[in-house]
Amino acid sequence: MPDLAAPLSVSNLVLRSKQLEIDAVRHLASRAELVDVIGQLIQGLQRERGASGAFLASKAQRFADMRLRVVEEVGPLETRLREVFAQHIEPAQGATAKALSLMAWALLGMESLPALRTQIERQAMTANDSVAAYSHLIAGLIELVFHVADAAGLPSVSRLLVALLHLVQAEEEAGQERALGALLYASGRSNEAHQQRVIHLIDAQERSLRVFAEFAEPELRVRWEQQQLSPGVAKLERLRRTLCVARPDAALDGDLSDIWFDVCSERINALWHLQVDLVKRLRADCEARILEAQKDLQDSKGLLRGLRDNPPQRTHAVDRFFDMALAPTVVPAPPGGAQAGEPASLVELLQTQTARMASMEAELDAARRTLNERKVIERAKGVLMARLGMNEEVAFRVLQKTSMDQNRRLLEVAEATLSLPDLAFAQQGQRDPKP
Repeated sequence: MPDLAAPLSVSNLVLRSKQLEIDAVRHLASRAELVDVIGQLIQGLQRERGASGAFLASKAQRFADMRLRVVEEVGPLETRLREVFAQHIEPAQGATAKALSLMAWALLGMESLPALRTQIERQAMTANDSVAAYSHLIAGLIELVFHVADAAGLPSVSRLLVALLHLVQAEEEAGQERALGALLYASGRSNEAHQQRVIHLIDAQERSLRVFAEFAEPELRVRWEQQQLSPGVAKLERLRRTLCVARPDAALDGDLSDIWFDVCSERINALWHLQVDLVKRLRADCEARILEAQKDLQDSKGLLRGLRDNPPQRTHAVDRFFDMALAPTVVPAPPGGAQAGEPASLVELLQTQTARMASMEAELDAARRTLNERKVIERAKGVLMARLGMNEEVAFRVLQKTSMDQNRRLLEVAEATLSLPDLAFAQQGQRDPKP
């Protein structure tokens, strides 16, 4: 550990920089534990949501024992999350203001669970309202996971977190599908609005899992692909067809509710095991980086040598510009890459000197772009829903159609939507009827 009271020197600055790097990775490792505990509670609440919705839809004829059993299982998970939250409010953990706000929101939701459970036990609310209430709480917990992923600063860790985030999202979409399908089967009647929601959730899962597959390590991707060939998946597809093609208000076999819940749970459990492995890999990656940085910290001469061998990017262009053996070409460009019209030789020099950093930055940028695009699109959907009275599905279709009609990326359409003033939405609302 460098002596902070020592006189200012190159050596002290380099050592302090390496120590800060170690601290940053330790914070990431701590966030991995937070993600793990949040994930366990989310999975428990997902099961409770599904059992509670089916319990109410069947007028307390089904899932009564399962619901009580799951509630007992969730209790210790709530306690454990509170303990981890208490650890993360310490300044040394480096929690952000946003993270602490999301933790507070999650605690508020957990404090409302006893009243919600009492209403369900008394059958004092509808099945749909119970599913919505649990989903509301779970959404806040997922937002906290999202924030943790967005706060990552190392390329390989960012890739793991992007894969993890979309796996968590797919798991929640599968959990919502399980809850709505169990609700429908247990009620004994189809419902067109819920059928449309199930179809939307199936499509959303596929989108989330495509991103997971893109960023996950090959081993995990292959495992998921193999799981897709299991008999349970084929059974789920048959139950999905039965549910989704039924005419509105048509009779459904209530006995299928238990089978539906079981096959959906099998799929969700497979996703959960992938999530557990992803968190383990995240922790292992952090531990490896900490050990590597600690070894570097013991080699002060090596750190100084590395500093001299890797000067700031702009210095290479300046050195070339003032090299008397070479004819000057252009004034060195500002940091951030070659400018239009810059000679190939200068570009090649910069690329050679910064090849390793460029590769890492490209990887990190790809991970960040995926996270940021998701946030922008979700915000644009929210704006359309709030200002034009659209539901989520219609809002997303409007963005997609605009993207295709204008031959623009979905992200660009979302950004343009967010930049529109309120007056534009008011005028659009007068022209177009609400969906």
